[in-house]
Amino acid sequence: MFGKILIANRGEIACRVVRTARRMGVRTVAVYSDADAGALHVESCDEAYRIGPPPPRESYLCGDKIIAVAKRAGAQAIHPGYGFLSENAEFAAAVAAAGLVFIGPPPAAILAMGSKAESKTIMGRAGVALVPGYHGADQDDALLRREADAIGYPVLIKASAGGGGKGMRVVERSEDFSAALVSARREAKAGFGDETMLLEKYLQEPRHIEMQVFADTQGECVHLFERDCSVQRRHQKVVEEAPAPGMSAARRAEMGAAAIAAAKAIGYVGAGTVEFIVEAAGSGAFYFMEMNTRLQVEHPVTEMITGLDLVEWQLRIAAGERLPRRQAEIAIVGHAIEARIYAEDPDRGFLPSTGHIAHLDAPLPSEHVRIDSGVRAGDDISRYYDPMLAKLIASGADRPEALRRLGDALAQYRVVGVATNVAFLQRLIAHPAFVGAKLDTGLIARHRADLFPPATAPSATTLAVAALAEITRRRERAAAAAVSSSDPYSPWHASEDWWLNSERAITLTYAVDDAAYPVSVRAAGDAWIVDALGESMSASAATGRESPAFDIAGVHVAAEVVPLGDERHVFCGGEAHRLRLVDPLAHADEEPRQGGHLTAPMSGAIVAVLVKPGDAVSRGAPLLILEAMKMEHTIVAPTAGIVSAIHYRQGDQVPEGADLIDVEAEADKG
Repeated sequence: MFGKILIANRGEIACRVVRTARRMGVRTVAVYSDADAGALHVESCDEAYRIGPPPPRESYLCGDKIIAVAKRAGAQAIHPGYGFLSENAEFAAAVAAAGLVFIGPPPAAILAMGSKAESKTIMGRAGVALVPGYHGADQDDALLRREADAIGYPVLIKASAGGGGKGMRVVERSEDFSAALVSARREAKAGFGDETMLLEKYLQEPRHIEMQVFADTQGECVHLFERDCSVQRRHQKVVEEAPAPGMSAARRAEMGAAAIAAAKAIGYVGAGTVEFIVEAAGSGAFYFMEMNTRLQVEHPVTEMITGLDLVEWQLRIAAGERLPRRQAEIAIVGHAIEARIYAEDPDRGFLPSTGHIAHLDAPLPSEHVRIDSGVRAGDDISRYYDPMLAKLIASGADRPEALRRLGDALAQYRVVGVATNVAFLQRLIAHPAFVGAKLDTGLIARHRADLFPPATAPSATTLAVAALAEITRRRERAAAAAVSSSDPYSPWHASEDWWLNSERAITLTYAVDDAAYPVSVRAAGDAWIVDALGESMSASAATGRESPAFDIAGVHVAAEVVPLGDERHVFCGGEAHRLRLVDPLAHADEEPRQGGHLTAPMSGAIVAVLVKPGDAVSRGAPLLILEAMKMEHTIVAPTAGIVSAIHYRQGDQVPEGADLIDVEAEADKG
């Protein structure tokens, strides 16, 4: 076994590899960009070395720098994690040429499967069914459009070298094909350095099922069963589970055999995943989609149902050992479900969120609840990297039990400082379609009305909790001030409720969007009377508990209120609410900002400006394209009007909130 390995990655996967390596007595070396100097993976490793500025192409994608660090640190092998250089055949070859071990498949296997077009050709020769499409080398625009027309719409444009939904577009009509092709190519070029595209018939409501395979250097290969990754947004997985609901033993054996055959056909070694598109209805026929020549993000669900450590398997196989188990020795026990927690805003098209994590509470890990994360409170979410905060995995004896545990864990995951998809995930896993295992890649879009409901007003209990927490915080501050004061006549020595001109009552006003909610609180002995939304409730602080709690109207309410500026983030009853504490004297003299300014929703780079000053635009017309966190985001006109000003050019870097384009609405003209 290796004595020391370098982990050529960051964040959650780097921390994940460290845990197994430490358990096995293997020392670890971290690499980091300037943006990650204080990151958790840096602190977790035994050694850490800077490799460059934040942009990946100047740091985590610099294979020569990483190899140099590995040799300098005395590492014998490099674990690439996933993403970045994990499926880069040139890097794998360079690692071997430097006398190091690449903890992954041979370069030839990466090349064979790294191109989606080439991999489909190989699978076609092997007799594996393929989705109808075009995988040719001729990339002429007109030819591709003719092929798309022949395949029939909807058609899927995919980056041949891509993954994670980048460089992928679904085209519904022939007239939309050219624009989608340009956008997909641009995103693929930026993300993978390769703009080769392939086309596939876009199957309606398919399931996405993948088989985990492992092969050793002696030619043995096994599968570790399947994962269902059908629930996706923007062609990226959100929730994964194992085993796949409804999978028969016969179909599992058939798909497993196909996956093993695929791996053996290319001389595979190490961890890999063969992905299939499966028709949700009818015969349930499955088609080869692609092979990922690395460890997958969702590998924890496989570990939970098999009791195996896949990173340990990777290390042992890379060190030349045989597979730890044969196929007959691997069994499924129970069910596991993983939810990916992202810094993103589902209500704004899952737009990534950057910023400072001011507060983070997570459920306690246990035998049945696992948290894989690379961030903690105090960290910054950068625009340069994937916005995933954590993977929350729950297991149970069966799917309903795993689902209940996942729901409980999500209710305990609390983040303040960046937007997250936690509330969306709670709605998703509670939706009847998901609970009933009616899974396919269109689930989120089909049930959009249920999964993206209109914002609801805070309840009287939520407002009461916010107000009581505010008063408790003020009393604690007053008590602290009294202790520190040397003036015995100071009013701060009155550490009781000191509410000037209030007759021992106070009114706090909270706002949500444009609505204001006054909450009146008055003391009643050792308790309070709270009036909110027309309800009058008796309340008191619950004692003898580790976490903040109140007894409100005879009901025990476990809650947490996190202040951030004038915001109050209330976590109560498994829900999260963001309220703004209104200061009636603040902003009194400010003029309301006029409309027409389109601002950057997050920091990023302008990759295309699609209009010029003086252009007339319709509502929803694309104006410019902003690239951030590896994805393109199109800024569209909020109303019909005239473009009056453009403040940035293609190639410019822009901060969050920057004015990008001014559009003079039709109603304002004249």
